[in-house]
Amino acid sequence: MNRVAGPREAAIAGDPGGDDPGDARLLTREGQQAATPAPRGYLVEVTVPVYNEEKVLAESVRRLHSYLTANLPFRFVITIADNASTDETFAIAKRMCAELTGVRAIHLDRKGRGRALRHVWGRSSADVVAYMDADLSTGLDAFGPLIAPLVSGHSDLATGNRLSPGATVVRSLKRELISRAYNLLLRIILGARFSDAQCGFKAGRTEVVKALLPDVQDNAWFFDTELLMLAQRRGLRIWEMPVTWIEDPDSTVDIVRTALADLRGIARLRFRASSGSRSSPAGHARETQIRRHHADTELASPEQHR
Repeated sequence: MNRVAGPREAAIAGDPGGDDPGDARLLTREGQQAATPAPRGYLVEVTVPVYNEEKVLAESVRRLHSYLTANLPFRFVITIADNASTDETFAIAKRMCAELTGVRAIHLDRKGRGRALRHVWGRSSADVVAYMDADLSTGLDAFGPLIAPLVSGHSDLATGNRLSPGATVVRSLKRELISRAYNLLLRIILGARFSDAQCGFKAGRTEVVKALLPDVQDNAWFFDTELLMLAQRRGLRIWEMPVTWIEDPDSTVDIVRTALADLRGIARLRFRASSGSRSSPAGHARETQIRRHHADTELASPEQHR
């Protein structure tokens, strides 16, 4: 296939409402608004959520764009999703749009990684949507294997796994212990069958992600966990990819505050499970279509696909 970057498309400026902020501005290389053209061939959209990442953004986007151009056998678009940065992050994002074909930038007026992903993924016309952290802590060589089961139809969601055999991780003992304790709690309290909920390296078939989004309540860091738990409870297939991951020493993530928010999220999901909460009607209809597609195709999922 032709290894060409994604189209220089533009999307509608502004947000129709809901949980997303009302002021959402999307820029393209042309700097103009236009109708999004129908995709030709397979399209992968990679979202990079950013908040005050002026130090690393330009280098990371150039490296990501170079890698995808050289290695991804599909069309792609990189969407920089700036969620309420207060530094020069969005100005740098705009420069990346002018410099690189297939890079878009959107600005949201409210914080939250989950909110940024919800906004981009919910409007995506790609076949597969993915995201990775701005510091590119996860080795990019894992991206092809991450999305391969999605492209083939063997899996619905895919996530990097820093805790499984085959993974190579360099991080502080504190973060290692917190991560392992958190995922242990997920298994004990929620019955999670995946191993690493919070790795910032995930992808999904767009139709599957859009079916789940209406019932994902969190707009911050717990978004990842909630998405995976909903997928597991609805019988969808989750692929875990061992990755190489190196901690960013300049990370601004507040580990304690994030951990407390995650604990509240776990309690909410446990209560939802015990109260028998159901999915939204629109999400349920899409999930039914996905299950019927699985049954019709009768795909044989390898043992490691969950």
